[in-house]
Amino acid sequence: MDTPPAQVALAAAALKRGGLVIMPTETVYGLAADAGNPGAVAALYEAKGRPAFNPLISHVADQAAARRIARFDERAERLAAAFWPGPLTLVLPIADRAAVCDLARAGLDTVAVRAPGHPLAQALLRAFGGPLVAPSANRSGRPSPTTLADALEETGASAAAALDGGPCAVGLESTVIALLDAPRLLRPGAVTRAAIEAILGPLAEADDDARRSPGRLARHYAPHSPLRLEITAPAPGEAWLAFGPARAGERIWNLSPTGDLAEAAANLFAHLRAADRCGASAIAVAPIPREGLGEAINDRLRRAAGYVG
Repeated sequence: MDTPPAQVALAAAALKRGGLVIMPTETVYGLAADAGNPGAVAALYEAKGRPAFNPLISHVADQAAARRIARFDERAERLAAAFWPGPLTLVLPIADRAAVCDLARAGLDTVAVRAPGHPLAQALLRAFGGPLVAPSANRSGRPSPTTLADALEETGASAAAALDGGPCAVGLESTVIALLDAPRLLRPGAVTRAAIEAILGPLAEADDDARRSPGRLARHYAPHSPLRLEITAPAPGEAWLAFGPARAGERIWNLSPTGDLAEAAANLFAHLRAADRCGASAIAVAPIPREGLGEAINDRLRRAAGYVG
């Protein structure tokens, strides 16, 4: 989707004034702010209702920009070369505390950084000229928006500008890897465990480093309606998130009729939102395979249901 350069320039100017901007990425729509401006970050937290102990990801245009704010080692260089720009976040020691303020890092001595692959996000980052924190543009704990309309519904009232990049291609937040000692998977996402382990070898589990990642609250990505997971058939009055061959009908949304995990990931939050709007007593979700992208999909569903910490 073409966006006039003038709109990007206006959005970058709003960010430099301390305003918030709705920004598309390949994962989900983000609500962006100047990472080095504590006032702007505080306004972002307020707009999302986000707990201040939950750190934010700093988005940059490329590896060179990332090295200015984070201390890269050889492992980080290899992962960035393989997956950037794209849906992978690296948690690394902070290099420039002024560029990413304490509030954005939740007071930690580390920074979560990624280079998004969406061309409009890239254009905005280059026009702005520095790191942007851009958590998903939803109220905290709600399903992440994968269209501009959903982002505007959630946090549009707080945004000085909004850029329309069309529906998000990936639809799940980025994978988060900590590289502080042994490589640790803090949050599964579109870059799979297998793809990362092919480069780094086996990954350790999150352990105490979990607090350094966004999206680690027990109840996260949550609709208003209760979720029931691993359900092979919905109960009367429930909405149904199907996967694979299934009947069509009212209150039925199929994440992927062909059983494609990439399609299911791209549809997950939009279908959760649609099911939540229909007034059902609960949302029943079909079993989703756990391999590959299924690990990330199941992680988001468990958090939406409040099952994990």
